[in-house]
Amino acid sequence: MNNLWILAQVEGQQAPSSIPSEPITEEGQAITVVPDSNAAPARPEAQRPSGYSHLLLIGLMFVLLYFILFRGPQKQKQQHKKMVQSLEKNDKVRTIGGIIGTVVDIKGDEVTLKVDENNNTKIKVIASAIGKNLSKDKS
Repeated sequence: MNNLWILAQVEGQQAPSSIPSEPITEEGQAITVVPDSNAAPARPEAQRPSGYSHLLLIGLMFVLLYFILFRGPQKQKQQHKKMVQSLEKNDKVRTIGGIIGTVVDIKGDEVTLKVDENNNTKIKVIASAIGKNLSKDKS
């Protein structure tokens, strides 16, 4: 609470060069201010959070961003790799381009799919182009 003091020059006296700690009457007596018991108590100043709490918050944000930006895609990549490695002959699959076929042969990173039973049409795709194994994923 800011205390405003009004300094008045008394007749024949100079104004004091410093502000007194307590108000002074014209007679030179000090006035003591007693707080009113009915008045609301003075609110303590809000405590400022320490610098460590800010660092903790920033650290938590980085951990959260790691899980959102890096961990999720890594997990999906691992699941896709596991699905591709578990491919077998006669599995029905869908490519990421939407072609549905049956696995005829697997050689390294190359998968041969039969896409038409009547004409015996086959195509070769890379293993990473396989989007879903329809034989094992019933969802």
